[in-house]
Amino acid sequence: MTGVLVLAGTPIGDVSDAPPRLLTELATADVIAAEDTRRLRRLTQALGVTPAGRVVSYFEGNEVGRTPELVEALLGGARVLLVTDAGMPSVSDPGYRLVAAAVAADVKVTAVPGPSAVLTALALSGLPVDRFTFEGFLPRKTGDRARQLATIAAEPRTMVFFEAPHRIAEALTAMAEAFGPERPAAVCRELTKTYEEVKRGPIGDLAAWAADGVKGEITVVVAGAPPAAPQEHTPAELARLVAVREEAGERRKEAIAAVAAQLALPKREVFDAVVAAKKEGAPEARKNG
Repeated sequence: MTGVLVLAGTPIGDVSDAPPRLLTELATADVIAAEDTRRLRRLTQALGVTPAGRVVSYFEGNEVGRTPELVEALLGGARVLLVTDAGMPSVSDPGYRLVAAAVAADVKVTAVPGPSAVLTALALSGLPVDRFTFEGFLPRKTGDRARQLATIAAEPRTMVFFEAPHRIAEALTAMAEAFGPERPAAVCRELTKTYEEVKRGPIGDLAAWAADGVKGEITVVVAGAPPAAPQEHTPAELARLVAVREEAGERRKEAIAAVAAQLALPKREVFDAVVAAKKEGAPEARKNG
């Protein structure tokens, strides 16, 4: 009989936020795979829990090599508990490779839901939370970061980022350049800890604020791009778009339908524009003939 892989959320700041089931899993798991075994030791001491199982490290530097070992334990019937330094495994933390391998081996995977910096920051940001994306950490290099931000500048959903304190000022400045300095945002620092702080405002102002230095664990929430203002298309422009398609080989009826669909306009409006342009061009055509 195969074992079970358990993904458990750990506190992101306040140890008392640890879910009761986490204590049970820590005490009873056959194997605990921890991102940092020293931080796990501090957590178990704070919770008053003594792990009965074997504790192994599982972090970015060794997860490729250790995943097969853990899958072997799972196939042997072990209950393997995966924990990271803070929050839920797999969310910008180790875990994805092990989950994918366990699923491929037909091993049951379950979770102990717990604190999440992503969801906590979203809830505190004051920005729309009905739809959002998690973007993780931005690239460290200036050019790579600018290119990535450019690809999501028009993203309509609220965006959540993680960032290191020594790079937050550069990251916010780059966001202001890519998204515009007036885009609403919130910088959430030290969530659930003693010095928790949520700074809200236009992203350009936040970049200026961060220039003096920001400490602690940081999550940034940025509003999505506002809806684009509807464009007004002149009859001449509509006729030109139809003509381009006709020159490419489309029949006029098909070209009119395609332009109407492309611009979300009534086909009649595009048809009338083509007729009007034809009438205006008739005298010139006779002159040239």
